[in-house]
Amino acid sequence: MHKHIYENKILRFAVSLSICQLAGVIGSVFTASTVSTWYSTLIKPSFTPPSWLFGPIWILLYFLMGTSLYLLWQNKAKDQKKSLIIFGIQLILNVCWSFLFFGLKSPLYGLIGILFLLAAIILTIAFSYRISLHAVIALIPYLVWVSFATILNYAILSLN
Repeated sequence: MHKHIYENKILRFAVSLSICQLAGVIGSVFTASTVSTWYSTLIKPSFTPPSWLFGPIWILLYFLMGTSLYLLWQNKAKDQKKSLIIFGIQLILNVCWSFLFFGLKSPLYGLIGILFLLAAIILTIAFSYRISLHAVIALIPYLVWVSFATILNYAILSLN
C-alpha cells in the first residue's frame, strides 16, 4: 500500500509539472516565430533583460508553478477545488498573453491580457494561502516576474 501512495505522488508531481511546462510550450509557439522578427524591431526600455534570459527564467517559473500545482492537488483542503480552478484560469491566461502580445503582435492587447493574468495570479495566491503555504511560496517568483513583465509590456506599448 505504501508503494502505491508513493507512486501516486510521483505521478501527480509529473502530471503537475507537465501541465505547466505544456503551457510554456504552447506559449512559446507564438513567441518563437516573432522574437527575432517583429519583437526585435520594437523600441524597448533600457531595463529590458537580454533575450537569452527569458527562456531559462520561464522554464524555472513553470517548474515552480508545477510544484505549486502539485502541492495544491495533494492537499485535500476545503477550498482545494476553487484553488485548482483559479490556478487553471491563470495558466490559460498565461498562454493567452503570449498569443495576444506575440501572436497578434499587439503590445496593447498584451497589456490588457497581462493585467488579467496578474489579477489571476494574485487570486491564485489568495486562495492557495489557506491550502498550502509552500504552494504560495513557489508562486512568489512568478508573481514578481509577471509584475515586472507588466511594467515592461507597458513600457514597450508606450515607446511604440
